[in-house]
Amino acid sequence: MKHLGTVLMMWAHPDDETYLAGGLSAALTDAGHRVVCVTATRGAAGGDADVRSIELEAALTVLGVTEHHWLEYDDGACASVDPAEAANRLGRLLDDVRPDTVITFGQDGFTGHPDHRAVSEWTDRAVAGAREKPLLLHPVARSQPLDADLDDNFNVFELGRPRVCADDELALLLELEDELLDRKVEALLRQWSQTGGLVEAVGLDRYRTWVSQEAFAPPQTT
Repeated sequence: MKHLGTVLMMWAHPDDETYLAGGLSAALTDAGHRVVCVTATRGAAGGDADVRSIELEAALTVLGVTEHHWLEYDDGACASVDPAEAANRLGRLLDDVRPDTVITFGQDGFTGHPDHRAVSEWTDRAVAGAREKPLLLHPVARSQPLDADLDDNFNVFELGRPRVCADDELALLLELEDELLDRKVEALLRQWSQTGGLVEAVGLDRYRTWVSQEAFAPPQTT
């Protein structure tokens, strides 16, 4: 991870940042890296926006992330945003932060959510136009899910499935345990409006195992 340098992460909704890269964020901040988080919407389509905003800030505090930007787009409507306008906004952030690494959704959006896919497009455009080209990484899945039954029973990938990579395609794999896993889970529990129902349904131990892995790969080449 030391080669990642300053990291800028771009997500669509509160809780994306913790589910997909909470362990990485905690590990990076613990090691003294600068981590900047960008969230496109306040998640109003999935709950009270004020609650979700407060929960996200609490989660970022647990992860050690002190720099956060809201883009203030409408939840569920990112696909209708002018991608050039959104990319220009992200481009200004890139010029300001000058990250060594950018982490965001791939074209699959990880879960297929249209907002996720839109953020991926905006980020691709912004990175392509940046004065300094950062390393771009996407969260991906491994060939063996940690809990396929949970994924299916709770329709996690109802809108679409993530890109699956073999281990030799990965740029980074985190198998979280002990303190890092505790931090990630605590950050997720701080977003109880989004995570509480699942935790209560499957139990905390099973939930911990389900979120204990994070895998990242460069963009897929065509």
